Amino acid sequence: MAAQLRTGRTTGSCATAAAMAGTVFLLTGGRPDAICVPLPPGGTLTVPVERYEPGNNTVRVTVIKDGGDDPDATHGCEIQAVVTLDRESPGALSVAVDGGRGVGHATLPGLPVAVGSAAINPEPLKQIEEGVRMAARGMKTGRISVLVEVPEGETIAGKTMNARLGIVGGISILGTQGIVQPYSHESWKATIDEGLDVARAQGLTSAVFTTGRRSERFFLKANPGTPRLACIQAADFFAHAMRAVAERGFTRVTWSVFFGKLVKQAQGLEYTHAGTHAVDFNRLADRCAEAGVDGLLLPEIRHANTAVQVLNMLTDPPVRRQLITLLAHSAQKAAEAFSGGRVQVDYTVFDFEGTRLK
Repeated sequence: MAAQLRTGRTTGSCATAAAMAGTVFLLTGGRPDAICVPLPPGGTLTVPVERYEPGNNTVRVTVIKDGGDDPDATHGCEIQAVVTLDRESPGALSVAVDGGRGVGHATLPGLPVAVGSAAINPEPLKQIEEGVRMAARGMKTGRISVLVEVPEGETIAGKTMNARLGIVGGISILGTQGIVQPYSHESWKATIDEGLDVARAQGLTSAVFTTGRRSERFFLKANPGTPRLACIQAADFFAHAMRAVAERGFTRVTWSVFFGKLVKQAQGLEYTHAGTHAVDFNRLADRCAEAGVDGLLLPEIRHANTAVQVLNMLTDPPVRRQLITLLAHSAQKAAEAFSGGRVQVDYTVFDFEGTRLK
């Protein structure tokens, strides 16, 4: 049996650990070698601390990013938090988190953060604040400020899609789970296959493919009677998932996706990762025209930054619904073709807040 792949820690967990360690240092003078950080889905993760650099009522704490057995571009880099404590700030304890050197800033719409804001995604932002409040140990008043920095961030960002997505000046601070799973292609495909094998062994003939935890959570909330074993996180492996489900004798599949992934599946892409397979905005504009979108919007759609940005342009509900219906039909045809015509497919589509779009 192959050895189990080692998980890693997200940039969000690293930033949280650095911020928590800095808070402990400023309040107690202690320099913990490791910090137990809260994870967004629940539970904790122990993260080693590399070093402390005290200043005047402030401290810079460094944590090393560890991507586990499937490291990404940030593996081995320094994630830092510059923590400042203001005991005299009036009112209840407040925690302010921002991005500094090496953390990108959003310049285009369609991202999870507002234009002009540091590219610290909502889950890690909450994770950092929760961690700092835990480390503050009951402090009731004052203000704790956290500036997240990545010294090599701007260089690392050149190896990512950030610039194309309108994130300039550095990397994004990410992590919906706090732990980096080993996402190599073969290991992920094996995970899909194993999940289907387990479901089939329980007598299930229908499966629900999701692109991750969030789309799975939204689907289960909307369909509470769904067996959890039926839910398989297929991520970007569109074609592999459909071939695998057909090979195991499943007769029906529902895909639970967000709009951007629907657009890519409608293009018939076998693999839909953002880093290697982009949205075809010319093709999307053509589908928008077919759905009845105002022709004046089409040039802007062709030059859009993200699929979500396009969705947000569509303010006419019937036109928006028609576009999603058209895209879902194309995605359905592609999925069924990948299955060799052996599996019936339908789609459930959500926005990032969990509102059902189809």
